Amino acid sequence: MRTATTVEAAGGWREQADFVVEAEKLGLDVCFVAEAWGSDAPSALGYYAARTERMLLGSGIIQLGTRSPVAIAQTAITLSNLSDGRFLLGLGASGPQVIKGLHGVEFAKPLTRMRETVEIVRRVFDGGKIEYSGEIFQIPLPGGDSKPMRLSARPHHDIPVYLATLSPAMLRLTGEIANGWLGTSFVPEGAAQAYFAHLDDGLARGGRTRKDLDVCQGAEVAFAKDEEALRAMVGARKKELAFSLGGMGCASTNFYNQAYSQQGWADVAAEVRERWQAGDRDGAAGLVTDDMVLGTTLIGTEPMVRERLRVWRDSGVDTVRLYPAGETLDTRLATLARAIELVREIS
Repeated sequence: MRTATTVEAAGGWREQADFVVEAEKLGLDVCFVAEAWGSDAPSALGYYAARTERMLLGSGIIQLGTRSPVAIAQTAITLSNLSDGRFLLGLGASGPQVIKGLHGVEFAKPLTRMRETVEIVRRVFDGGKIEYSGEIFQIPLPGGDSKPMRLSARPHHDIPVYLATLSPAMLRLTGEIANGWLGTSFVPEGAAQAYFAHLDDGLARGGRTRKDLDVCQGAEVAFAKDEEALRAMVGARKKELAFSLGGMGCASTNFYNQAYSQQGWADVAAEVRERWQAGDRDGAAGLVTDDMVLGTTLIGTEPMVRERLRVWRDSGVDTVRLYPAGETLDTRLATLARAIELVREIS
């Protein structure tokens, strides 16, 4: 397995940059930069490209609807050329709360928007004049003086496209057209039906196999010195998980809740969300089980984490995104270093 991490494009810039630089020295293979509702990812990626030499850098993710497909392609070409071909383009639909509430853009037909965006981006990469007639995008717009144009910039290297998806339809699209899958809320024991069945359907539709898709999954990693410390770690993370299940998304859409529901915790996930939405945060956290935390993280004693990584590998994960726990830069890097060593051992 390859190793990766994701950093937030917000706050603590000097420490964040130091983390990225030191992570490369530890042998990390890929660093994704998240955008969410903080600072933009491409600006940070350009800076990290200047501070690193070997490590791949990826957008994790650029949200559909916040930029036009051609603007996304321009950004990808710029970052790829700046980094000498070390850029991975990660795209995701996000959700209505961010897209509608923050950006003022309709969250309409995300599946169609994703397919059309990828098709347009790749046409731009090819370097020809850009003409596209789809359900959402028309390039150029009809009428007036508009005519097909091409960019003056061309990518000097291939730019892989990774899609962050969770729903069955989006997973099928990922298998059909993407170079990589950025997943989350991953439980390897339930992944065959919840995720891989849909990815494989898409791969077959595209005339491809699993080797054509980089399965990239992420989880927090933390090492407990003993069982007592582990219990404390798990307990501390229950409110964070309750927030994901109950507070993320909007009243009609919470993709994290749906992901846990698909992997065996439908009743608990529904009740957690109900209590969280009602304002009972502690009650919601109290419903989260130890298994829900341990099933989707890499938290445990070192032997537990090693064995869990083997389970992830055997389930079909190609790249593991490690989110190292720690209050300081040094502790996060120490955790990351231990995790990278374990991945090397089992690989």
